[in-house]
Amino acid sequence: MIVLKTRNEIEKIRAASKYAMEILLYIKDFIKEGIKTMELERLCEDRIKQYSKKVRPAFKGYNGYPYCLCISVNDEVVHGMPNERVLKRGDIVSLDFGIEYDGFYGDVALTEGVGDISEDAKRLLLITEESLYKGINETREGNRLNDISYAIQHHVESAGFSVVREFVGHGIGRNLHEEPQVPNFGEKGKGIRLKKGMVFAIEPMVNMGNYKVYIKENGWTAATVDGSLSAHFEHTVAITDKGTEILSKL
Repeated sequence: MIVLKTRNEIEKIRAASKYAMEILLYIKDFIKEGIKTMELERLCEDRIKQYSKKVRPAFKGYNGYPYCLCISVNDEVVHGMPNERVLKRGDIVSLDFGIEYDGFYGDVALTEGVGDISEDAKRLLLITEESLYKGINETREGNRLNDISYAIQHHVESAGFSVVREFVGHGIGRNLHEEPQVPNFGEKGKGIRLKKGMVFAIEPMVNMGNYKVYIKENGWTAATVDGSLSAHFEHTVAITDKGTEILSKL
């Protein structure tokens, strides 16, 4: 069931989303050659403690996931687990992070390069982030859900990349994951009609090569089957009486 949010509820989701983005951008500044991904996790935990006790990491404990951050490197698509891996120059690192605040959730993601990265990797990051905003531009009252999906897919595939099928965006509110699912691929003009009060976490995951992925032995981390690089960007977005609002925008 899709739950339409009131203005008051949307403001609470906005607060959670802004906390999430503030912390994510703080962590991003520590992405550099020589740092371990587990150190980024520790920095995240320490940063959360500086906020109100109502600010809680959304992922830690969710379905048994043990960390605050998902940190996916190079060919890892999503749900990468912090560990003793040392980041190297040329790596690309996707950070996925969520906050629960006062009973509501916000969910965000970005991908950052470590030092000098290849021109192909730069282009992958650019196209992926652009595709997020292409999808957001279609997130408005009266459109169909798959208008978002088509806009993302068309932009990505026109650039020669592929969109991941196995993982998608989602509704968000009192729960981290709510109906409906928001695929990053689909036929324009299909799907439910978008209405005021809908709130989505829109999150294109884009591979440089084939869209197929597999799950690593840890049972969480998805990686590209062909070993190609993958990027991930995400915002939490609401359809309101003021139009489309990016709740996680600072």
